[in-house]
Amino acid sequence: MHNRPTNITVDRRKGELEIVWDDGLVSRYPLAQLREACPCVECRGGHAKMGMEHAPDDILKLTPRRSYAITGMSAVGNYALQPSWDDGHHTGIYTWDYLRLISPQQPPD
Repeated sequence: MHNRPTNITVDRRKGELEIVWDDGLVSRYPLAQLREACPCVECRGGHAKMGMEHAPDDILKLTPRRSYAITGMSAVGNYALQPSWDDGHHTGIYTWDYLRLISPQQPPD
């Protein structure tokens, strides 16, 4: 994939993370579904369920257990974001490739 963000915004009012990608795609991730799609080992249920092949097919079909808010966001090198959530969770590292793969908006073929 190798697309990279050119702009990242958290809109707390709308409850979404917006990423503008270098190819012009604008991805808008509902925070609750983004939290449910956390790629960390704890949320995935073990090392056997890690990796891109276990990414959700459609993030919008994930049913959130509750509403979530991002309380902080850190860059991880030049390849990922690590959000902190209002439920205390902060170990998920969302790589650019993972975020692009689970984007609710996809580029036209």
